[in-house]
Amino acid sequence: MALATIIWDVNPEAFSIGFITVRWYGLLYAMGFLLGITILGKIFKRENCPEDWADKVFIYMVLAVVIGARLGHVFFYAWDYYKDNLLEIVMIWHGGLASHGGAIAMLIAAWIFSKKVSKKSFLWLGDRLFIPSAMVAGLIRIGNLMNSEIYGHATDLPWGFVFVRDGGTMPMHPTQIYEALAYFALFAFMMYLYWVKDAHKREGLLTGVGFTGIFVARFFIEFVKNNQEAFEDDLMLNMGQYLSIPFIAIGIWLIIRALRSNKI
Repeated sequence: MALATIIWDVNPEAFSIGFITVRWYGLLYAMGFLLGITILGKIFKRENCPEDWADKVFIYMVLAVVIGARLGHVFFYAWDYYKDNLLEIVMIWHGGLASHGGAIAMLIAAWIFSKKVSKKSFLWLGDRLFIPSAMVAGLIRIGNLMNSEIYGHATDLPWGFVFVRDGGTMPMHPTQIYEALAYFALFAFMMYLYWVKDAHKREGLLTGVGFTGIFVARFFIEFVKNNQEAFEDDLMLNMGQYLSIPFIAIGIWLIIRALRSNKI
């Protein structure tokens, strides 16, 4: 029996204006993008980049994350359902986003931006983009908390959450908070590396730190998180963990590559 539990019964709807209802998840998602693009704008200003780059990155990334996260959910987790309900793929308001799909789409969008707009290397943008991305990822997990979704196994630890709105009666690991704290810590660390240590001068270092930090945290937290789909119950690791491994490997390789570079 837990020493103390938190009864989590928060309304996922933040407020309504007439027939329009704004949910905490969408509000935090939008807030994350706005804060993120503000931070990226300051980074671009520091490096004397064209003023419109931040706005263009914003458009590229919003489209990439929304489309990529949706398709990631469809193909990584629920293709058996969507293959017979193709029209529902575009109904993102019904829920169903996967962060790994969003990450893959962001990489594609960053590559296109580098080719079409900045004319700089893909890693140049990645080193700057990953800084606010860690903060955005943390806010999205807080949005999951407000929706009472994507939480963990039952626990007797003092900080267990009873997710009443999802029908819960037992305290569960609030894995949304675990991930959010990990991502906010990564964001602070990467801000320090960029602004104090000039880590962006070693191409690929911040991209590597971003990949490694986000997906190592995701990998280990998945051990106490409930599987999202039934088919994962028969796997040695869940889908989120399998999808995290390539990103971790790329991140470690980029860190080693950057640290071996003579540029500073």
